Amino acid sequence: MIAPGTGSEPPRSSEPPPVRIHLFVEGRVQGVWFRGTASEQASQLGVSGWVRNLPDGRVEAVYEGPPAAVGELVTWTQHGPDRALVTKVEIHDEAPKGERGFSVR
Repeated sequence: MIAPGTGSEPPRSSEPPPVRIHLFVEGRVQGVWFRGTASEQASQLGVSGWVRNLPDGRVEAVYEGPPAAVGELVTWTQHGPDRALVTKVEIHDEAPKGERGFSVR
């Protein structure tokens, strides 16, 4: 019998696997520094992904990283920066793609 942790088993990570969330944000979300603030929030939380304005006035974003950090960023997105007025957030779970860093598109 081989003792656990002696190389016979793959190492177990204490961190949960990353998650990926794709969001569409409606309301007064353009021209209110939404993308820049989302990028700052993501960097502080260690979340990767991107954010961009859409021609129809919505903001689209992808957040990928530790579940707790992504959840905190989703919570922030539901109200956005001070000048924003978020009326709806559409959220879709996706398979993680290994995003690195956060960009404003």
